Amino acid sequence: MEIGKDTVVAIDYTLTDTNGAVIDTSNGHEPLTYLHGAGSITPGLEKALEGKSAGESLTVSIGPEKGYGLRNDAMVQSVSRNAFGDAKVEPGMQFRAEGQNAGSRVITVVSVEGDDVRIDANHPLAGQTLNFDVKIISVRAATAQEISHRHVHGPGGHHH
Repeated sequence: MEIGKDTVVAIDYTLTDTNGAVIDTSNGHEPLTYLHGAGSITPGLEKALEGKSAGESLTVSIGPEKGYGLRNDAMVQSVSRNAFGDAKVEPGMQFRAEGQNAGSRVITVVSVEGDDVRIDANHPLAGQTLNFDVKIISVRAATAQEISHRHVHGPGGHHH
């Protein structure tokens, strides 16, 4: 079966930056299982996997516009230390924040100076070229429930 809309795909992958440093990998873990066409992986990787079958391997380089987007300097701003409550706040720490229209996103603390906390709401990989080495482990048709819920159920998938 070929990868296409509403197929459940399991992949082993290694993601590296342009210097070859490993950013993320499934090595030593279960394969990544996702519903193709649901927007749960980067658009560039999803497009590269389209039409491939179990057993195939590919190496793909994805620019920021098809990965996690370009960096947006407007997403770096200062907030009051009070916004974090009693939490310890140090540069490099990451918090999950809920936005009115943007849903959930990771916020990274850039600096802390007194009551001023500088945060960056860009995705940590925004602006970077992503290099994926991928092996397709399996491809199957999604169930009606997986299609309606827009995620995989069962092993390797999302659980309610």
